[in-house]
Amino acid sequence: MALGLDTVGRKLLWSIALPGLFAALLGVGYFWREAQQAARDATHDEAMVLAEFVGTTFRLPTPEGMPPHTPVAELLRSDVRMLRATAELNVLSPDGRIRWSPRPEDVGRRHPEADRLTASSTQWARSDTHSTEVLRPLGEKACEGCHAGAQERPVGLLHLRVAEPEVHRELADALGGALVAVLVLGSMLIVATGTSLHFFLTRPLRRLTAAMRGAEEGDFLVRAEVHGTDEISRLAAAFNAMLARITSMKAEEIDTHRDLQVTKWKLSLKEELEERIAELALLFDVARSVNSTIELSELLSRVTQLVPERLHIPDFSIMLLNSDGLLEVKSSFPADPQHEGMTFQLGEGAAGRAAEMQRVVYVPDIKDPSSSFARHGLPPGNDSGALLSIPMVHTDSVLGVLNFRRPEVASFAPEELELLTAVADQAATAVKNAMLHAEAVKLTMTDPLTGVPNRRHLFARLELEVARSQRFGTPLSILMVDIDHFKRLNDTAGHRAGDESLRRVCDVLRARVRKVDTLARYGGEEFMLVLSNVSKEDAYEVAEKLRRAVVDAPQLAAPTQPFGHITVSIGVATYPLDANTQDTLVDCADSALYASKRAGRNRVTSYEPGMEQHPGRERGLSRPNDPASPSVAKA
Repeated sequence: MALGLDTVGRKLLWSIALPGLFAALLGVGYFWREAQQAARDATHDEAMVLAEFVGTTFRLPTPEGMPPHTPVAELLRSDVRMLRATAELNVLSPDGRIRWSPRPEDVGRRHPEADRLTASSTQWARSDTHSTEVLRPLGEKACEGCHAGAQERPVGLLHLRVAEPEVHRELADALGGALVAVLVLGSMLIVATGTSLHFFLTRPLRRLTAAMRGAEEGDFLVRAEVHGTDEISRLAAAFNAMLARITSMKAEEIDTHRDLQVTKWKLSLKEELEERIAELALLFDVARSVNSTIELSELLSRVTQLVPERLHIPDFSIMLLNSDGLLEVKSSFPADPQHEGMTFQLGEGAAGRAAEMQRVVYVPDIKDPSSSFARHGLPPGNDSGALLSIPMVHTDSVLGVLNFRRPEVASFAPEELELLTAVADQAATAVKNAMLHAEAVKLTMTDPLTGVPNRRHLFARLELEVARSQRFGTPLSILMVDIDHFKRLNDTAGHRAGDESLRRVCDVLRARVRKVDTLARYGGEEFMLVLSNVSKEDAYEVAEKLRRAVVDAPQLAAPTQPFGHITVSIGVATYPLDANTQDTLVDCADSALYASKRAGRNRVTSYEPGMEQHPGRERGLSRPNDPASPSVAKA
C-alpha cells in the first residue's frame, strides 16, 4: 500500500492506526524499561544482602581441627542457589591476591583487577545491565582472634559479582515477544483497517469523485452509484439529485439560449429593418426635397442642408460640371465663400478622379502618403480623416460630384457607401431636371437668334424695375434701338446676312452695358435697353455711346447700306419724368425713336412732349424703310 495521503481512507488509516501502534509501542517500551530497572534494583539488593551475609559469615568461629573459615565454604557449597546466582566470589588480600575462592585453583593468584579493587578500602557497589559488583572490607574486632590489627585495618577484601537474575532475562524475553506481538498485531490491524476503509470508504469516494469530475467536465448525464444508506450513499444520492436539477436547468438554459438567439436574430433584423427604414426615409426626404423645386440653386441648397444633418457629415460639398468642362464647387457645408466657386480638372484629386472614372472614390485616411491626391478639392484645414467622393451620373454622363468628409479615419461603413450612392443618384436626377428646366426657361425667355432676353422677359423685367423705381423714388430710363434700313439689307444681302447683322449689333451693344442693365430683343430689328437708376441726361449719353460704337465697329461694315455701314437710331424715355406707367414709358421711347427716324436716322433722340402726336408704327412690328433724304445723305 502506498504511503501517500491522497485519499480519505489513507488519511483515516494513518490517523487511527499509527497513533494506536505508537501508543502500544510506547506502553510496551515503558513497561520493559521499568521491568529492567526493577530487575537491576533487585540484583543490586540481592548482591548487597549476599555480601553482608558472606561478610558476617566470615566472623563465625572455625571448629577445631578444620581449615580457617570452613563454615563459609560449607555454607556456600550447601546453598547451590546462591552459588548459581553468584557470578564471582573472592576473598582478596590487601595486596590483591586471592586468598579464598569457590574455585580452589584460583587461590594464591593475583586477581586480574587487583589494582582497581585495592585502590579503595571502603565498601562500594556498582550495577550495570547484566550484573552487580560489590566490594566489602573484611576485618574489625571479630577478626582480631586470627588476624592481628584487624580492627585498625582490613585483613581482606570480599569481592562479589552477582549476575543478572534468570527472571530478569525471562522478563526481557517476554517483553520482547510482547513487542513483536504488538508490531504484528498493529500491522494486521493496519492492513485490516486499510482494507475496510478501501472497500467501505475509499472506493465509494473514488467513484463519487469520478462522477463529480465527469460533471465538472460538462457531462451532466453521469450518475454516482448508490449502495446502502450510509453517509456516502446519501451524499451520492444528493449529488445525483443535484445533477438531475442541473441537467434540468441546463436544458432550460439551452432552451433559453436558443430563444435568446432567436430574439437576438429578430432584434438584429429589427435593427437592420430600422436602418433600412431610416435609409429609405432619408432617400424619401431627399427625393421629396429635391423634387419640390426645379430651381438649381435652391435644389443645391436643400441637399447641402439635408444630407449633413441626417447623416452627421461635418464636411460636405457639391461640385457641378461647368460649361468649360471643369468641376466647380457650387455649395458646401459649412458654408465657405472662399471654397465655393473653386474649379478642378477631371482627374484632379479624389473628386476629379471620381468624375473621370464615374466611380466612387473612398480614401480611408487622407494623411496616408499613398492617397495624397485626396487633399485636392478640400477646404483649407480639412486635411485629415476619411474622404468619400461619389459622382452624380445621369444616362452615362457626369453632372458633378458629392464630397463627404469625416475627421475620423476609416469612418464610412460599406452600407453607408450604398446609401450615399443612392443619395447621389437621387441628386443627379434632380440636378438634371433642374438643368433641363433652367434650359427650358432660358429658351422661353431668351431670343434664340441673338441670345439676349426676348420680349416676354423684357416686359417682366421692366415691370420689376418700374416697381422698384416707384418704391425707392429712383429714375428708370429705357432706350429703344432700331437698325437703320434693315429691310434693304435683307433684300440686297439676304436674310442670313440680316440675321448675322442682328447678332453682331447685339454683341456690340451687350459688350458696352452694365450687368445690372437689361438688353432685350424687342421685335424684328429693334432692341430695348432698360437702364436702372439712370437719369435722362445719363441715358442720352449712354445711347450716344452705343450709337457711336455701332458706327465704329468694323464687323458691321455693309456696302449695301446708305452709309456704307450698319447704323442704329435710338429713342430715349425716362420714368417718371416722361411717363408714369410702363406702357406709356414704352410709347414715349417709341415716339422718340420714330423722331430719330424722321430726322434722318443714325441719331439719338430724347422724348419731348408732343412727339406722340406723330406716331410711327405699332410696337413690335418692323418699320418700313424711309427713303433717303438729303439730310440723311448729308449726315
